[in-house]
Amino acid sequence: MTETHDSASPVFAPRPPLLSRPLLLRFVSIVGASTSFYLLLSVVPGYATAGGGGGGTAGLATGALMLATVVGELATPVIINRYGYRVVLAVGLGLLGAPALALTCSRQLWWIVVVCLLRGLGFAFTVVAGGALTASLIPVERRGEGLALVGVVGGVPSLVALPLGVWLAAHAGYGAVFTAGAVAALAALVSVPGLPDRIRASGRPVGVAEGLRTVELRRPAVVVAVTAVAAGVVVTFLPLAAPASATGLVAVALFVQPATATVARWLAGWYGDRRGPGGLVMPGLLLSAAGTLMMALTNSPVTLVCAVGVFGIGFGITQNATLTLMYARVPAAGFGTVSALWNLAYDAGMGVGAVAFGWLVAGTGYPWAFALTGTAMLTALAPAWRDRHARTTTTNL
Repeated sequence: MTETHDSASPVFAPRPPLLSRPLLLRFVSIVGASTSFYLLLSVVPGYATAGGGGGGTAGLATGALMLATVVGELATPVIINRYGYRVVLAVGLGLLGAPALALTCSRQLWWIVVVCLLRGLGFAFTVVAGGALTASLIPVERRGEGLALVGVVGGVPSLVALPLGVWLAAHAGYGAVFTAGAVAALAALVSVPGLPDRIRASGRPVGVAEGLRTVELRRPAVVVAVTAVAAGVVVTFLPLAAPASATGLVAVALFVQPATATVARWLAGWYGDRRGPGGLVMPGLLLSAAGTLMMALTNSPVTLVCAVGVFGIGFGITQNATLTLMYARVPAAGFGTVSALWNLAYDAGMGVGAVAFGWLVAGTGYPWAFALTGTAMLTALAPAWRDRHARTTTTNL
C-alpha cells in the first residue's frame, strides 16, 4: 500500500501543457450535455405543475431524473469496460437529447416521469464515462486546475442555460426549450468519433462496491451529496418560492448561482494544485450551508440573490476539492469508479433534496423548509472534519 499526503509538494519543473486535441473534443460533448441538461432542469418541474400538480409533482419530476441518473451511474463503469468510452458517450447524448422532444407530446405526469427517467440514464452515461475519460486526459501535475477548467467548460453552459430555459419557457413556450435541449445534446455527437475509445491505465481496477467501502472515498462523497441536496432544492423550487412578481429576480438568481460556482471551482482548482485541496472541503461546506440558510428570507429580493451567490461559492469550492481528492486517492484504473461515486453522490443528493423538500414545504412553507435544509447540511461537518485531519491518503486501494 502506497501512502501520500494530500498537500501538493512544490514543483519546479516546467508544468506540462493542459490542453490537447482529445481534451478539446471532449469539451464539445461536455458543452452539449450540460446545455441540454440545464436548459430543462428548472423548466420541467414548472411544466409538470402547470398540469395542476403542486410542489410534490415538481419534486417528483426532478427526483425521477436523479433516480435514473443514480442507477445509471452505478452501472456505467461496467458498461464502459465492455463497450468503451465512445459507445457509452454516444448513447448517453442520444438519451439525453431525443426524449426531450417527447415532452411536447403530453403533460401527463407519468409521461413526464418516463422522459425524465430516460434523460437521467443518458446523463449518467455522459458524466461517468466523460468524467473518467477527462481525468485520464489531464496531466497529473495539473489535475486540480484541469478539473477546474472542465468545471468552467461545463459551468458556463449551465450558467447560461439554467436562466435561459426559464426565460424561453415564459416567452417562447415549453416547446422551444425542449427542442433546444434536444438539439444541444444530439449536435455534440459529432465530437465522439474523435475521442479515445480506451485508455491505458495504471494500477488495478476499483469496483464501485469497494469504493463505497473505502473511507477515503466515502467521506468526500458524503460532503458532495449533502451540498447537492441544496442544489436540487435551488433549481427545482427557487422559481416557485420567489414571489409571483419576481420572475426577473428568479432568472438573475439562477444566473448568479452557477456563475459564482464556476468562478469558485476554478479558484479552488488553482489553489488546490499548489496547497492541496484537503483544506477547502470544510469552508466550501460551511458556505453552502450558510447560503441555504439565507434563502429562508424569500421575501427579500436582495437577500435571495446574495444567498444563492454564497451557496454557489461554497458549492463550487466543494465540487472541485472533493473530486480532486478522490482522483488522487486511486490509481488511474480506478478513475471510472471515482467518477461514478462522485456523480452518484451529487445526483443522489439533488434527487433526494428535490423530493424531500417538496414534502417538507407542504407542511412548513418555504422559509422554514430552507432553514431546516441549511441546518441539516451541517451534519456533514463530521466526515469533513475527520477527513481533513487524516494524516495520509491511500493511492493504491
